[in-house]
Amino acid sequence: MCYSFNVNKIEVLPSGTITSPKGFQAGAVFAGIKGVKSEKPDLAILYSEVPAAAAGVFTKNRVCAAPVMLCRQRIKAGKVSAVVVNSGCANACNGDDGFTDAAMMAEVAAKKVDVSEKKVLVASTGVIGRRLPMPKIRDGISRITLARNKGHDFARAIMTTDTVHKEIAVKAGGYTVAGCAKGSGMIHPDMATLLGFITTDAAVKLEFLRKALPEAADISFNMVSVDGDTSTNDTVLLLANGQAGNPPIAEGTAEAMLFAEALQYVCIALAKMIARDGEGATRLIEVNVTGALCKSDARQVARTIISSPLVKSAVHGCDPNWGRVAAAAGRSGVAIEETKLAVAIGGIPLLKAGRPLPSDEKKVSAALSRSEVTIDVSLNLGDASATAWGCDLSEEYVKINSAYMT
Repeated sequence: MCYSFNVNKIEVLPSGTITSPKGFQAGAVFAGIKGVKSEKPDLAILYSEVPAAAAGVFTKNRVCAAPVMLCRQRIKAGKVSAVVVNSGCANACNGDDGFTDAAMMAEVAAKKVDVSEKKVLVASTGVIGRRLPMPKIRDGISRITLARNKGHDFARAIMTTDTVHKEIAVKAGGYTVAGCAKGSGMIHPDMATLLGFITTDAAVKLEFLRKALPEAADISFNMVSVDGDTSTNDTVLLLANGQAGNPPIAEGTAEAMLFAEALQYVCIALAKMIARDGEGATRLIEVNVTGALCKSDARQVARTIISSPLVKSAVHGCDPNWGRVAAAAGRSGVAIEETKLAVAIGGIPLLKAGRPLPSDEKKVSAALSRSEVTIDVSLNLGDASATAWGCDLSEEYVKINSAYMT
């Protein structure tokens, strides 16, 4: 693992949720957005009792969902009071109608929580190319009850093919940083993940907040790959409402370093949860790349290996084919010297200075059968490193995605 944290200053809260920080409420209902009966909520609101400083990172996919376009516009103002989220419909590829629906969804939610609609953001996830069922959205929002103890409900409402809800909260520096995310398939982020929401009751200068989030996303969500597909709806939002009462945290201070560390801790934890819960996944894969000439090289090699279908398939079948790892590193586009390359799986050295090492294939297979598989690659060219997370590629993934709409 290339990232270490000061565990003496960061405390993970048991059963922490998106509403663990002071001054945040949430609520969720089942609105029937997909037109099928379910006990799982599919429509939710996250509400800050006072306007919160806001930062966001969004998909770089040129086919971009209407909620992403709306968020990009409104977040420029700097303050956000609420976010309304639905699962079951992505509201993507619907043209002007999609943008109208997203804006109407925000307007209805704004009236619900009695704030300006310009301070309400929208996020959606689900099937592309279908209109939001606005009558169901309106009715569902009217039935949402907000409370400080409903963070778990919010995390469940944003799920699609996820098998578990993903959430975490930590304490650091007298404040709390919390987050939840959804993501299982169509995961190869180029900014963040499918949907992620982070809250904090820390007071944070807006300029620093907007620098800290992309940096945290780069080493967490941007280093996850389940299937190599980047979503049209990728959105991560960070809201800081200042209710902890601390002096506003500014860049370049010791307080800023601790806040950034807490934020990164939350983002990396969520990223690993997403990788572990990849569609059809049976194993979490962690790829550690060291010895690169620069950080971007290390990131590129790690992302290439973690997204390789051949590597993912080998892990799923417990096949000790370390050559697939070396080949993926070699095609990453990064300058690599084969005579310096080293590969290890599960701590077992398999390649050193570009030459294979004697190894027991049964032991390597056993290492690949564990619930968490570690692959270490050293380029031995410099001091930069990076870590990426993903999952194995199973037959179940094909089953899920060959019948996603049916």
